[in-house]
Amino acid sequence: MRKRLLASAVAVTAVGALVSPAAAAQAAPADPHPVSVLDHGSQSGTAVVSGQNEPGTRLQIDGVHTADAHTLPVDYQVQETGYWCGPAATRIALSARIAPPSQTDLAAQLGTTEAGTDHISQVTGVLNANLGTGWYETKEMPDDPPSDAQKDLLWNDIVQDIDNNYPLVTNIVAPPGNQPPGYPSDQAIYHYFTVIGYDDANRTVLIADPASFGGNQIYWLSFDQLASLIPPKGYAA
Repeated sequence: MRKRLLASAVAVTAVGALVSPAAAAQAAPADPHPVSVLDHGSQSGTAVVSGQNEPGTRLQIDGVHTADAHTLPVDYQVQETGYWCGPAATRIALSARIAPPSQTDLAAQLGTTEAGTDHISQVTGVLNANLGTGWYETKEMPDDPPSDAQKDLLWNDIVQDIDNNYPLVTNIVAPPGNQPPGYPSDQAIYHYFTVIGYDDANRTVLIADPASFGGNQIYWLSFDQLASLIPPKGYAA
């Protein structure tokens, strides 16, 4: 296992598009033309992909590496059921390094039920098992708001992981008044999504969100908002 700094998770799952796994398996293959993530800049709230929200929809997302921004190429897929955000986010992360298992397979590996995926540590274990590595560790963020030390560790983890071609999977709680683009504003959303890049100049992170709330799949989010969404849950990095 790599030497890392250590950080001093009844979920309501993301209610994304609902469809049976069998129907989702019929989804078309990923568009062979990768989506460029910097065409519209990297300011917080900038949409990279929107409107492609059919369950099981796959998109190839391009990777870039500039003086300020580093994003990873992934095979994005909308979650196939309303409670498979954990499997879908895990699949997106794995796709940066290997041909990933299906959401069905990953749901079985994660022990995901109609109540969702219980804890981020399950994601950590499945990521490492599929990659044959000990890279990923579970980082808890119990303090809400997070401490400066927890935020510093999160940013360092994002930079280190993305620079080494490892997307992060985060378990978030998005209450009314503090939500990413398109989330239903009248309810708290318990969810998993994947961090696939960062921009150091704008202090933003690139999110691959399998729920496709409001038709938003890939978007830039401020680092400060991401840090505020994770407590009291955690992330795999």
